Amino acid sequence: MASATDTVSAGSREEGRVVTRFAPSPTGFLHIGGARTALFNWLYAKRNGGTYLLRIEDTDRARSTDAAIEAIFDGLEWLGLAGDEAPVFQFARSDRHAEVAHKLLDAGYAYRCYLTQEELAARREQAQAERRPFRIDSEWRDATSDQWPEGQPYVVRMKAPREGETLIDDKVQGSITVQNSELDDFIVLRSDGTPTYMLAVVVDDHDMGVTHVIRGDDHINNAFRQLVIVRGMNAIDGNWPDPIYAHIPLIHGADGAKLSKRHGALGVDAYRDEMGLLPEAVFNYLLRLGWGHGDDEIISREQAVEWFDIGDVNKGASRFDMKKLLNLNGHYIREADDARLAALVAPLLAKLAPSFSAESGMELLTQAMPVLKVRAADLHELAAGAVFLFAQRPLPLVEKAAAILTDEARAILTKVAGVLDVENGWTTEKLEATVKQMAEELGIGLGKIAQPLRASLTGQATSPGIFDVLALLGKNESLARIRDHAA
Repeated sequence: MASATDTVSAGSREEGRVVTRFAPSPTGFLHIGGARTALFNWLYAKRNGGTYLLRIEDTDRARSTDAAIEAIFDGLEWLGLAGDEAPVFQFARSDRHAEVAHKLLDAGYAYRCYLTQEELAARREQAQAERRPFRIDSEWRDATSDQWPEGQPYVVRMKAPREGETLIDDKVQGSITVQNSELDDFIVLRSDGTPTYMLAVVVDDHDMGVTHVIRGDDHINNAFRQLVIVRGMNAIDGNWPDPIYAHIPLIHGADGAKLSKRHGALGVDAYRDEMGLLPEAVFNYLLRLGWGHGDDEIISREQAVEWFDIGDVNKGASRFDMKKLLNLNGHYIREADDARLAALVAPLLAKLAPSFSAESGMELLTQAMPVLKVRAADLHELAAGAVFLFAQRPLPLVEKAAAILTDEARAILTKVAGVLDVENGWTTEKLEATVKQMAEELGIGLGKIAQPLRASLTGQATSPGIFDVLALLGKNESLARIRDHAA
């Protein structure tokens, strides 16, 4: 993987070209809200013929883990949202961040602040006692170098503007204005010389050539602070344009509360592994969380790229609906290629049916997909539905199946076995015709035969169509299972 400094060069970007970025922090796995942010960044870049980049903001060394980084890469790859270029690692660029801080310091847009933690705490307590907002008002803001105390630790703070206002024309939220008197002199370099998140984000976005910052609306306040850095550097170097901002609302649960694990705020890997969802279903569902195209619910990747505009994202929070996601997944399972589904289901099936072997059973599993997938909402249901194909005789019966196999039902199975034993055309259509004819001759409803057949062939009270089951199992296995439970 390329190093951070190898992949960032604003000068390499074409004039007027759209560049977006997704910048997760690897202190946890890729959650569903982050995946939607990545999706909107990917879509906007693709819609405009631009570039979509990935940055790992790993400056929190205590909490950043290699496992989380790999999970982020894995989740993005699964959704088809991997970056167009090698990812940038923020921590590796610390020297560059500090370089920019010193430029701001030397040019007078930042200052050394020698206020101690005790002094800051006392001023904060005083502000609380006087019931007023706490703002940094440092006597070091305008101090000259001859006033700096020698050998004392200091932080570097930005000189935030104190008069006028700052306006952001946000592509989602519209015009947002903040009075500059509300901005504080925030820290860009800590006393140990390490850069803060606020500085690192701005420098990386500039050096990566990012033109559009699309992120959660919990970062709106950060945007006004970050513009202080951008505009300070633009005054110095003349090549630091303001990024175009688009702050997307967060996702809420179905009850309107902030999304949490109880609503489905899981890592993307959980949607794939624990819930058995397909990436195209999650992609489609996330796309519709806060954005839409008329009444269209099923939207392909190609349509999404063609139709997407960040300006059409809703200002209000979206509500996560697990039922809708599962319904959508069921649609995509029915539409999926049978061989692909069989490959996805095989490792799940191996855990449920020890006799299943991918080496010998894939042909049958693939052959069964057309009848299995119409009944399944996720891959785990598909796997469970396929277990009967590879079950070993004698089949264990669930309670409902055992209740079906009365003495009368077992007697019917004996007759069915005799009829099917001489059946020459073992196809769904031929088997259906034969069994229906038998039901007519016996003067009973088809269900009187189908239900005992289902119980004996699958061990379950529900299954795919019984004639599909017979055809898939084949003549020898079907007759053997029927006779195991016949009178």
